[in-house]
Amino acid sequence: MKALILGGGSMKGAFQVGAAKAVLEDGFAPDMIYGVSVGALNATYLVNEAGKQDLENGCIDWPVVGRNLMAFWIKHITQPQDVAILRSRMSLGFNTLMSRFNGLLDPAPLHNLIRHHTDAFVLRNSPVRIKVGAVNITHGDIVYASPDDEFFMDYVRASSSLPMLMPAVPIGSKTEQYLDGGLRVVAPIHEAIRDGAREIVLIACHAKQLYSRENFSSRNLISLIERVKDVTVNQIVNNDIEWAEGYAERSVLRGDPIKLTIIRPEEPLLLDLQGFSSEDITRLILEGYKIGLDSLKRAKGGAKRNTR
Repeated sequence: MKALILGGGSMKGAFQVGAAKAVLEDGFAPDMIYGVSVGALNATYLVNEAGKQDLENGCIDWPVVGRNLMAFWIKHITQPQDVAILRSRMSLGFNTLMSRFNGLLDPAPLHNLIRHHTDAFVLRNSPVRIKVGAVNITHGDIVYASPDDEFFMDYVRASSSLPMLMPAVPIGSKTEQYLDGGLRVVAPIHEAIRDGAREIVLIACHAKQLYSRENFSSRNLISLIERVKDVTVNQIVNNDIEWAEGYAERSVLRGDPIKLTIIRPEEPLLLDLQGFSSEDITRLILEGYKIGLDSLKRAKGGAKRNTR
């Protein structure tokens, strides 16, 4: 089974869009796509597009699917307000005092985008399967959901709900609350391997080394939360990738080899969550596309050397 793994990264997921475009243009045709956080959003869009093509044409043109994802971001993600709206100080103060804190940001714009550009029927009937991860904040466990789950789209929204910045999402009985899957797993490669994936492309949005934020202000609450998230997520994704690389190396000795390609930025991606523009999004998409092509070229070169 071929699997595409899309890790978390908030609005830095624009890098992932460019890298995915490069992968799909290169001929990789995933049987299944796994996503966490922004990766869950990108995965859902890709599987929805693939499903639409299959229903309409009986086949999937993956390069077109990748281009459509890029066009979606360029058209619809142009400023912070396209994703979430900062709540007023009055409502924040009142809700906090009344124990009704519901996040610093209102993610209604993002949820509307998801609702308008995906179809539950298409997702259930797509030949490409999908799993997204969200964390049950009551039990602390990560839960992977597929379109066969009654509340799949709620899991997608929960997976992309940034802790503290956005509200937890009630699912099912409404007593269970879920948040960003990146609290536990940033690159859900364990799940893909358990499902039988043996050819894997993993796209991460974080460089191995965390950059120094010299102009970082701990007195700006959103900046502080974003920085804490970056520190935590950087370590989690490094652990995910190190485990995957070790497992892939040992898989040869077990006689069940796994082909693993990692695509991630060489330097930390710079994006102001509170003030990005369409130019910033386009810059990250282009950077992801270039690094995606370079990573694929290196992977092919390494494969050739290994066969000699």
